[in-house]
Amino acid sequence: MAERKFLGTGRRKASIARVQMVPGKGTITVNGRDVRDFFPYETNIMDLMQPLVATNNENTFDITVKVNGGGFTGQTGAIRLGITRALLEYDKENEGKEDCYRKTLKRAGFVTRDSRVKERKKPGLKGARRAPQFSKR
Repeated sequence: MAERKFLGTGRRKASIARVQMVPGKGTITVNGRDVRDFFPYETNIMDLMQPLVATNNENTFDITVKVNGGGFTGQTGAIRLGITRALLEYDKENEGKEDCYRKTLKRAGFVTRDSRVKERKKPGLKGARRAPQFSKR
């Protein structure tokens, strides 16, 4: 039987991440590079690892990620949601064999997509809401 792949797509701000999980030793590859080479800050790596830590799967899966758009924070959030969705797909296939990941991930807040995006700039304003300075004279 062929090795089973678990897929998950995550979005955050302007970033889209396509995550592929296969049983393995726990290596994470982002756009063909090691995760530690791709992200400059340890906090980004800790953030995207949260669903794996919460479900005790840090060294269970090899993860390959294709991510584009946005900055480091948005990409990290997108990857985290993608990993969560891939774990839920894995959990669905192994239903009854192990404890349910969905309850753990939902309680931690990883299942919900963070829908906050940058607000557009309006005409006559300096930013989305910032008005020009008022001058009485």
